Amino acid sequence: MDVFLELAVILVTAKLGGYISSRLGFPAALGQIVGGILLGPSLLDFVTYGEGVRLISDLGVIMLLFLAGLETDMEEFRGVGLPAFVIASLGVALPFVFGYFVTIGWGYPKMEALFLGGVMTATSVSLTASVLMEMKRLRTRVGAAILAAAVVDDILGIIILTILVGMNTKGTVYTQDIAILLVEIAAFFFFSYLLGRGIVKRVLRGSHRINLPETVTTVALVVMLVFAYLAEYFQIAAITGAYLAGILVAGSEDARKITDKIVTLGYAFFIPVFLVGVGAETDAHVVFAAGTFAFIYSLLAIAGKVIGCGIGGILSKFNLHESIQIGVGMIPRMEVGLIMANIGLAEGVLSQQSFSIAIAMVMATTLVTPPLLKVAFSKG
Repeated sequence: MDVFLELAVILVTAKLGGYISSRLGFPAALGQIVGGILLGPSLLDFVTYGEGVRLISDLGVIMLLFLAGLETDMEEFRGVGLPAFVIASLGVALPFVFGYFVTIGWGYPKMEALFLGGVMTATSVSLTASVLMEMKRLRTRVGAAILAAAVVDDILGIIILTILVGMNTKGTVYTQDIAILLVEIAAFFFFSYLLGRGIVKRVLRGSHRINLPETVTTVALVVMLVFAYLAEYFQIAAITGAYLAGILVAGSEDARKITDKIVTLGYAFFIPVFLVGVGAETDAHVVFAAGTFAFIYSLLAIAGKVIGCGIGGILSKFNLHESIQIGVGMIPRMEVGLIMANIGLAEGVLSQQSFSIAIAMVMATTLVTPPLLKVAFSKG
């Protein structure tokens, strides 16, 4: 299909699906994902998400996390530093243990079981951020904890992936490799936040001298893209860099104006393409073909995050209801899980069968998150 017509169909599907979902009492994001499933290979196979549309989708998820950073309450965020580490650590450890032992118990080789355990650890909160923004729950202590824990989770996931790849290729993992990786990650966050605050403010202030329409918004988008690039350069997910850029821009005097413009730009075009794409790239046939083990593996992936992050929340002085909300918010794997599964396949560790199981889990955790978030945040 022609890319222009494909985008037109995607945007109409996004708005109609979101509207119907909202009228039924569910988050609009769920309707957009379901609309994507109808358009994708699961049913109509009407859109292909080629290179051009995928680029727009990638920009949509980066813009979504940039908005999440702009909407983050820094006072709440500063107050969840240690809790975020506790939540993320348990939310990584428990799914890894669940994934490893259930895979070993099913008769898979040890290295394959380790990778499937590793894939279970990933968290991608782009969908959670979208739903929480829609429900006006992002600027809360729980929302801040979820986003902060996701940043820590990203770092822990990178470390686990590095260890697993090293074990597979070298047969061992050298301490200096992990040390170098940790130094690079620490340097990124240190220089980005401490030096970036002043630089971003000055750059945005200086942009007022360029007397052209929407220059400040354009400069803010440049900051977002640069931080996404730097994050990937330092082996961190681009969405983490975009989120950090949003936090930095939120400290400027133009923050409110920029947020309004990004909301208009993002939700009119880029973010709907991303959300419909989540569904369009979901192939239900893969889930059914993966069989019983895929169902058990996916169920444990959901339970691992809810229980692990929930216990972390309780240990961090959140009440039981808030802890469950945090656990549910950390369920979706999405693009982070897909990246880890693809690396496992490329390294020759995962077979096509185990890769399909991992993909089925990513799909399942993505689809259950919006309704579970609705239930979890419906009270309190």
